[in-house]
Formats: sequence, C-alpha cells, structure tokens
Amino acid sequence: MKYDKNALMELVGKLALARGEFKLASGKMSHYYLDCRKVTLDSAGANLIGAGMLELLGSDWPDAVGGMAIGADPITGAVITLAGQTGRPLKGFIVRKEAKAHGTGRDVEGPVLAGESAVIVEDVVTTGGSSLAAIEKAEAFGLKVRGVLAIIDRLEGGAETLAARGYPLQTLLSIRDFGL
Repeated sequence: MKYDKNALMELVGKLALARGEFKLASGKMSHYYLDCRKVTLDSAGANLIGAGMLELLGSDWPDAVGGMAIGADPITGAVITLAGQTGRPLKGFIVRKEAKAHGTGRDVEGPVLAGESAVIVEDVVTTGGSSLAAIEKAEAFGLKVRGVLAIIDRLEGGAETLAARGYPLQTLLSIRDFGL
C-alpha cells in the first residue's frame, strides 16, 4: 500500500480530532484532543500509518520498531505487517510502562536483542516525554535507538526536546495540517 497523506488527514479529522477543553498527558490544557487509537485501530488507518512510517524509514531500516504500550502497539503491528508483506525483515517490540512482577520482569518485550537498532513509534508527540521514557527503557535493554516516528506532532516542543538529546523526530502529520 502507498502512503496517502490526504487520506490519513481525512481519517484523523473524522475519527480522532475532538474540540473542547482537554487535559493532556503532559498536564497541559488544550482546546483540542487527538485520540489516534481510533485511527490506529481502524483497518484503513493502520494501513495508511504503516505505509507512511515505512516511507519515512526510507531504505535504511532499523532492526526493529516499537514504543510505549498501549498507544504504540497497533502502530508497531501495522508497520511490521506491511514490512513483512514486502518481504523485508523488521521486528517489533513493546515497552512496558511498568515491568511485570512475574515472568521475565522485562520492560521490553518482543524478539529483539541487545545491540540491535531501533526506532520508537508514537501516535502523538507533544513535549516528547513519552518518547523519552520509551527510549530510556529501550536503551537500558540494550537497543540502539536511532530516532522517533510519530503520526502527529502537536508542535509543542517535542521535536526540539528529542533533537536536543540526539533523537530526530519524523512525523506523518502536524497539527498545522488541521489548521490548529
């Protein structure tokens, strides 16, 4: 499938963008909210997002993509599924918010190994805090994080925060695409 920015914008506008007063994960108040799970868990949305993120990766793919559970899980699934359909290997991983007290007790789950390269995937980037938390756990596991891919940048400092730490942010859309 080929990435279609206009189709993704239409789907996000229809399913995920709400206007009103909302408290964000960062603690800030906003006059709009993006619930991208309504897009990432939609078959058309998953295909568009997976195709778009593979396009952003270009020809220099990492060994794996993944991010913080729960928001990154369907994005990871879409990206690795479309990669598999092209015959190119790409692993996925999940970063737990809290390690389980039983089993392996790992913060990072999936078929990844220490030393492999990785890109963090996100739905929405605001301040970059969630991305940095995922990066910290992925690197503590031993992954070499190259950067972050997100569906939407709210343009509230996240890209700058990530860049200051050496992690480039690439996004499929920004909030400007919606006139906000």
